[in-house]
Amino acid sequence: MKTSTEKNPTSHPEKGKGVSKERNLWIITGIIVLNGIGMTIVFPVFPFLVGNYLPEFQVAIGLNALVSVYALCEFFSAPVFGALSDRFGRKPILIVSLLGSVIGYLVLGIGGALWVLFLGRIIDGLTAGNISTLFAYVVDSTEPEERTKWFGYIGGAIGIGTMIGPAIGGLLGIRSITLPFYVTAGITFLSILCVYFFLPESLAPENRTAHFSTKSLNTFVHIKDIFSVKEAASLLVLGAFFYIGLSLYQFNASIFLKDVFAWGPVFIGGILTLVGVCDIVARVFLLPWALKKFSERSVGIAGLCGMTIGLSLMFVSAFNASAALFITAVIFIALGEGFFDPSYNSRLSQSVSEDKQGQLQGASQSMQAVYHVIVPLLSAAIYIYSHSALFAIAALLLAWTLVLFIKLPSPASDVPTSTSLEKSLSTD
Repeated sequence: MKTSTEKNPTSHPEKGKGVSKERNLWIITGIIVLNGIGMTIVFPVFPFLVGNYLPEFQVAIGLNALVSVYALCEFFSAPVFGALSDRFGRKPILIVSLLGSVIGYLVLGIGGALWVLFLGRIIDGLTAGNISTLFAYVVDSTEPEERTKWFGYIGGAIGIGTMIGPAIGGLLGIRSITLPFYVTAGITFLSILCVYFFLPESLAPENRTAHFSTKSLNTFVHIKDIFSVKEAASLLVLGAFFYIGLSLYQFNASIFLKDVFAWGPVFIGGILTLVGVCDIVARVFLLPWALKKFSERSVGIAGLCGMTIGLSLMFVSAFNASAALFITAVIFIALGEGFFDPSYNSRLSQSVSEDKQGQLQGASQSMQAVYHVIVPLLSAAIYIYSHSALFAIAALLLAWTLVLFIKLPSPASDVPTSTSLEKSLSTD
């Protein structure tokens, strides 16, 4: 099979048009900032909305159920939307997916009964293909050696959005619990307008999937198809260890601080802000600098090493409740994730041909949805048994991810950027 590194550059309508290509990628980055703001505006008020329909002792159960039903719907829909974008182009599928989110958030705002809230999450989940389609757009618009940098920018954009959104949502929630949902719908609709008027199609007709049938609507067909590609399968398995280990930390860091350090919402919020700042600094500033001096492989290895060290320090902090130790652990984890995650997504994008990028990103998003259903349940059981064991397991999973990543053969794009090469040539 011809991989993305073997293609004729002219197959990308945007490649070779430097200014135009960069413009489109920055538009995508802006849209992702809007998405991040929109999705997280509702975070501060979601418990209160659910509390309108359930007694207080059942609110947590209701929230977890809403998260799980969304993730379950996303598992089935993401690969299908990815495949649809391979067949019909990124732009129309992105618009449909965002429109589903608009409707879902409007339904949540209207509410009236608990089943209406579930309906809103189901609608949003069944059209959850915007992230995989956006990632596929980045792949369409970049050469392999550029992708890690741009995936870093995309991650930074998500981080910026998720830092701004909850603050806005908290302020809006003072006025009305349902107002943030309507504002989120409006912001998402603004994203649709940006896509429609300013974003050109990135996938040329000659690079689209030629065959599409009723089988193409079967999620398991797409996942099986992607796993039939050896390199893609290896990377997705590697990604499973990475995302599960990361999720064990993410889902339990706040309650760990509450139980072990006896911190309140203000201090925990400060730690979460620190995580966001470190993530943005890593992806937007440190990653592009590192890629000029080191290969993508080396950057990815450094990221995994940092995360493994950070999770190990967090395990130690369960026995020595030192704020300095915990903060150091968080910095190592956030910076490490900012280095490895873009490197991983770039490497993953190079494992299949041009006409399967949407399908690949959809399968990856689908698998992450499964982790979001399973990991909270497993981590809760482990946490009850031992607070420290949870982070020990996470550290071991990241260490194993590091071993698997080192064993992977180097990709063709695994060299420092052209700027670095030009400097080395000029010194010779």
